[in-house]
Amino acid sequence: MQRAQIPTYERIAIDIANRINDGEFKIGDKIHGRSTLASEYKVSPETIRRAIKILEDVEIVQSSKGSGILISSKENAFKYISRFSNLASIKDLEKEIYSIMGERNKLDEQLFDALRKIMDYSGKLRHTNPLAPIEVEIHRGCAHIGKTVSEVKFWQNTGGTVIGIKRNGELIISPGPYVLILEGDVFLVIGDEKSYDRVVHFLQE
Repeated sequence: MQRAQIPTYERIAIDIANRINDGEFKIGDKIHGRSTLASEYKVSPETIRRAIKILEDVEIVQSSKGSGILISSKENAFKYISRFSNLASIKDLEKEIYSIMGERNKLDEQLFDALRKIMDYSGKLRHTNPLAPIEVEIHRGCAHIGKTVSEVKFWQNTGGTVIGIKRNGELIISPGPYVLILEGDVFLVIGDEKSYDRVVHFLQE
């Protein structure tokens, strides 16, 4: 909870201090200008200015107009980050986010692969297996175009569950209840043996 209360500029100050303590920036080095740091951290130059001001106040760096930002004390950098020993640096947080995103991408790939296998068998299993998706295209004139799956009470009216949508050559997996129904979409729906007729009838209203 404490992590969320720290302002962005102070997070950046902590991260720069960590980089100094780790030896990425050495005493006497001049680090990037404010605009470059702003681009690196994806924040405004004003946020970088405030971060550098903190580092100046605790005598970790020296900054002067036209001379850049000079690293002046590794010892003070260590003292500064020690105050936040329970916090991860911004770089560490980025690594954590990238790791989570990587795991999510793997799960998406596995889900896509499983769905593709189900679709491969859909022709054979459509009348015997409720998990084999049916494909229904949204044609012009459908009364539900522009509405969400939730708005039209898709499941309540058809008994079918939308597990994917083919849209503009791409497959949207598990689109959820708030996805819009658009002309040209191909809905992948699972349900009982009567679902196909109900879905077709409902989408042709």
